[in-house]
Amino acid sequence: MKPRSRRKKDKKKHEKIANERISMLFRMADKRALLNDIDLASTYVGHARKIAMRYNVRIPREYKRKFCKYCYCYLLSGANSKTRINSTEKRVETECLGCGRIMYFPYAREINEKRRNTEKYTKYGGEKLKNEIQQTDN
Repeated sequence: MKPRSRRKKDKKKHEKIANERISMLFRMADKRALLNDIDLASTYVGHARKIAMRYNVRIPREYKRKFCKYCYCYLLSGANSKTRINSTEKRVETECLGCGRIMYFPYAREINEKRRNTEKYTKYGGEKLKNEIQQTDN
């Protein structure tokens, strides 16, 4: 039984290292893209994808939206991609100028999370404000 539990610990350790490397590669890609070196940024994205596939780790959502799903090119809005917000469909449309494909990213989830957070704040914050007003009146 010990070898099995050891493999599990090793797997978690490898996943943690893989996630760190993926985030580091995307940070490096961000820096290179801002310096107008899109080719090197795309290379970093390719390395991050290979690490994620090798260790069976998901790439976080904020990083997935930074590269094309079809040609795996790093996307920098205005340089090699066009980004629009479609409010009727509640999604962000990103067109890769390298391959010409359009990717759709829904933003309804973000709107709902923001709405939940503001409801929670107003629910508890509103009660605190009412209590404070009542105390000052007395």
